[in-house]
Amino acid sequence: MSDSPEPAAAENVSGATGDPVSAGGPASSGGPASGSVWRNPSYLRLWLGETFSQAGEQVGTFAIPVLAVLVLDATAQEVGLLSAAETLAFLVIGLPVGAWVDRMRKRRVMMTADVVRALALASIPLLRWLDALQIWYLYVVGAVVGGATVFFDVTYQSYVPRLVASRHMTAANSGLETSAQVARVGGPAASGGLLAVMPAPIVVLATSIGYLFSFGFVASIHDAAPKHQKREHSSLVRDIGEGVRFVFGTPLLRRITMMTAASNLFEGFITTLLSLFVLKELGLSPAVYGAMAAVGAVGGILGAVGAPALSRWVGEGRIIVVAAVTSAVAPFLVPLAALVPQASIPLLVVGDFFFMFAVVVYNVAQLSFRQRICPPALLGRMNASIRFVVWGVIPIGGVVTGLLGGWIGVVPTMWLGCVLGLLATGIVVFSPLSRMRRLPETAAA
Repeated sequence: MSDSPEPAAAENVSGATGDPVSAGGPASSGGPASGSVWRNPSYLRLWLGETFSQAGEQVGTFAIPVLAVLVLDATAQEVGLLSAAETLAFLVIGLPVGAWVDRMRKRRVMMTADVVRALALASIPLLRWLDALQIWYLYVVGAVVGGATVFFDVTYQSYVPRLVASRHMTAANSGLETSAQVARVGGPAASGGLLAVMPAPIVVLATSIGYLFSFGFVASIHDAAPKHQKREHSSLVRDIGEGVRFVFGTPLLRRITMMTAASNLFEGFITTLLSLFVLKELGLSPAVYGAMAAVGAVGGILGAVGAPALSRWVGEGRIIVVAAVTSAVAPFLVPLAALVPQASIPLLVVGDFFFMFAVVVYNVAQLSFRQRICPPALLGRMNASIRFVVWGVIPIGGVVTGLLGGWIGVVPTMWLGCVLGLLATGIVVFSPLSRMRRLPETAAA
């Protein structure tokens, strides 16, 4: 479970950063304060940029582990280290990025991140062509791309409240989640199809193209923010501390953060080894793997589209709990596929379908809540503080998963992740969220 249009998303602007916003809605760069978010040209450009970014990311996220397993013959430990490298930046720079983003021109940060990711990934096919590609270089690229992604994700989620009014926040996040899920459908399917007819390093090159399209759309946003203005209090440590205290000093937000972190940690026992499990343990082809992931991700699209209605029907607090439990139960179907190999594809598809549906509903609900209650000047630091915790556990989990996979085996490690993930849902099940139909409008409520 990620924490945003995640992971990936997958997280708002600061009135103290030279990106002025009012408490009640978008600044001058946005469209009309009333009406559909789709009539807001700035939001639409951000949505298009994020859509292409997600498309590129999904192609790369699928193709790089396949490249590691099939081309470089990576072991379980190496696959675990690759997963850790890709998310290490959230642990290393996650906190200061929030403070930095609150001081920067957000559109420029996103554009720079897109360029860095495009260039880093384009180097992979070049090195393979030179017969110089090694597994350690994939770790380096993963770390660089991960660092740029930290900046991009914290920034674009901090940008949404600048572009849309607070009452449209759920619809805006739902739109971003929908595009992310469409990318998760098309990305693996396209990647799997391409891998069937061309080498994996060339498929990775397609990822760069997605980031370049993202750069173009983000660059076209009409941002009327003035030039950067220095903050009166410039202590980085103090700025970071304000964000951390807000997150952990707000009881409901603290619960949500702890739940998301535990979920990401234990679900990583499954997702980190998934390529190895499907390609080696089950013996499926990359094309089947891609098609399976694409069909399963349809659940994410339905979750994104249905999240606003489900929140109204079930309740804003209760839907977080229901979605968390559902996302913890669905992964049990993955290791079950090893016990029933003749039904492996249907089990994997159904498990991924309900997992993605629940994760996206959870993300839309909790992200809209935290954007709503956070003061504009703290949005970047609040998002970065949460990301530091909920994504910072992933590299740790990647290393642990790799070690466990090599020690007790791939399938037992997945079963362990399923059980621990289900137990972790107690964080929200036994909380006030279970009884709340309407979440507070402010952190003090």
